[in-house]
Amino acid sequence: MSRRLLALFTSLLAFSAMTCAQTAPAPAASAAPTRQLTIEELFKKPALANPILSRSGKYLAAVAPFKGRLNLLVINMETRKGDLLTSYENFDVVNVNWVGDERLIYSLGLYDAPSGPSSVDGGGLFVVGRDGSKPRQLSSTIADDIRKMQFVHRSLSFVRQIPDSTDEVIVEGNLSSADSNDLYVLDLNSGKTRLLTSGRPASRTYDWLLDSKRVPRVVFSGVKDELTRVVHYRKSADAPWEEIARYSRDKGSVFVPLAFESDDQTLQVATNVGRDTMAVYRYDTSQKKLGDIIAQHPRYDMGADSQGQRVAGVIQSIKDDKIVGYQVNGDKPETFWIDEGRAKTQKALDAALPNMINRFTRTPDGKRLLVSSYSDQSAGRWYIFDEEKRTLEEIGAARPWLDGKLVEQRPISYKTRDGMDIPGYLFLPKGYKAGTKLPTVVHIHGGPSARADFFGGGFGYREGQLFASRGYAVVVPNFRITPGMGNKIYTSGFGTIGRQMSEDHEDALKWAVEQGYTDPKRACISGASYGGYAALQAMVKTPDLFKCAVAGLAVTDLVYQNTSQDTDYVRYGDDSATDFWKAIIGTADLKSQIAKDMSPINHVEKIKGAVFLYAGEDDARVPIDQINRMDKALKAAGNPAKAYVVKPLEGHGYGKTENAVDLYNKILAFLEAQIGK
Repeated sequence: MSRRLLALFTSLLAFSAMTCAQTAPAPAASAAPTRQLTIEELFKKPALANPILSRSGKYLAAVAPFKGRLNLLVINMETRKGDLLTSYENFDVVNVNWVGDERLIYSLGLYDAPSGPSSVDGGGLFVVGRDGSKPRQLSSTIADDIRKMQFVHRSLSFVRQIPDSTDEVIVEGNLSSADSNDLYVLDLNSGKTRLLTSGRPASRTYDWLLDSKRVPRVVFSGVKDELTRVVHYRKSADAPWEEIARYSRDKGSVFVPLAFESDDQTLQVATNVGRDTMAVYRYDTSQKKLGDIIAQHPRYDMGADSQGQRVAGVIQSIKDDKIVGYQVNGDKPETFWIDEGRAKTQKALDAALPNMINRFTRTPDGKRLLVSSYSDQSAGRWYIFDEEKRTLEEIGAARPWLDGKLVEQRPISYKTRDGMDIPGYLFLPKGYKAGTKLPTVVHIHGGPSARADFFGGGFGYREGQLFASRGYAVVVPNFRITPGMGNKIYTSGFGTIGRQMSEDHEDALKWAVEQGYTDPKRACISGASYGGYAALQAMVKTPDLFKCAVAGLAVTDLVYQNTSQDTDYVRYGDDSATDFWKAIIGTADLKSQIAKDMSPINHVEKIKGAVFLYAGEDDARVPIDQINRMDKALKAAGNPAKAYVVKPLEGHGYGKTENAVDLYNKILAFLEAQIGK
């Protein structure tokens, strides 16, 4: 394959050239490998993120930094000129999708949330013309409803395009019933909707699967006051609905339909029946029987995880929904193509871009491919691959200023005291010499029932890179209740928050000590959201194990978190969220003694080490009141937090670069004071 790399191009540069500079100066394309990584470089918004080609491939949409947030940009692929379409200051643009070549639909959220890009505090649905014309808000954001004191949030989210239509899309939302999601055809001109799922078989519906003719044929629903999930199926648009599966989110076998095969009758499903990890099987809908196993991984879930959430698995063609391959997010992402042409393309790309994770999507017209390429030590770059001309053209880079400054992200596995092997990652400073015992940070992800740390990305990846650049070993462990790594790891977390879940964090530190990476007298624990809770709970449960804790956006009071109207899911009556927390805590009563006992706010007198707190003033997911009370309680106990950073106009995570830079300058000073360098 001949390879033609044009001059480095980023959407930010294109926009800057057009506007004579409303954005920050462009960074250098590369940096000297000996220069230390700066906080500004690591937390600076990417010059380009989440690019997506239009239906014809003539235009590329992406998000790029403007006014401290990631806003929507469209680039003409022939002229390389760009137009900035939005100018949000308090939210990032997320979930961008093309509607043909002329319009885009998107939502608002937070790019840097503790458990991954999120619509917490945001949401909404918006449409805008490719040239910025006729912008329209199609549904309200969570912030809109809170401001209006509305206690029912009516939401819409994009599901898929309709072939050959540029005026209508299929969306999911709860317009018809507050507790159930239906599918609608949404007119982008009028904002009107047409119900697609009348006669649904149950209430509390939350996910639908369409066949190739866009007929809703599978739906999932919940059961009030239970963690039960029910799967319904019908043979055609006019056939009656039948229940084909029922499972619980906290135990047992899970069954998740993923896609229809080309006959529109055979399903491919993810299940863990008779096994630990979720695998992809054929399912005969007429006989209601599992058939052959198609794709599996010995350690990681495929298609869906043990709580029933979709994960990497079946890959379908954008053009016709044909199943063309399979993916798994293992220690590193892996792709398996059954389509011969795509397999050859993958081989060619991997040869041209060696030692990288290379993924590609084909435009519906099939002439151009958008290629993403990244690794643990190289932030993302994007290319256009023209299969006819056999050329590969670089069109943008996420953070080229990080080149040469990142460290290896090593996949690890540690053993818990009750015998489970749980995967995670390790970051070590450049030039680390075997046997050197380093000051260590154990970073705990948010969720807690979320797989938030991946190869080359995630909140823990960023902290791992920063702290390792300052001489620390950084352990980023998963732990029981983390989904995506099999049923045993996931289900063993229920009823164990603050107990066995916390023991997993302790065992991850023990592993690092036994491997010779860690000085046990110089260990700190950090995290945000649940990770913030875990850091504080560690200081309560094992006050002599960790010398310090960095607790961000932290749940400190499990009772308040799950009963207060200040919490978004409580405010909007999301029973499924509170039921899930009951199972994690291990009680049917959210005001029970165990919920109080497992709340760090009630045990501040046990904390011996140093604590660093931070919060977002407008956080709707973990309301700041409980963190304020933690700060006051620490002062009353005679061990005040060494710092408490609060930023206005920030929610469940810091979205503004200047706020993140200020925060991590303070965190680094705290770590150096407590455990050295």
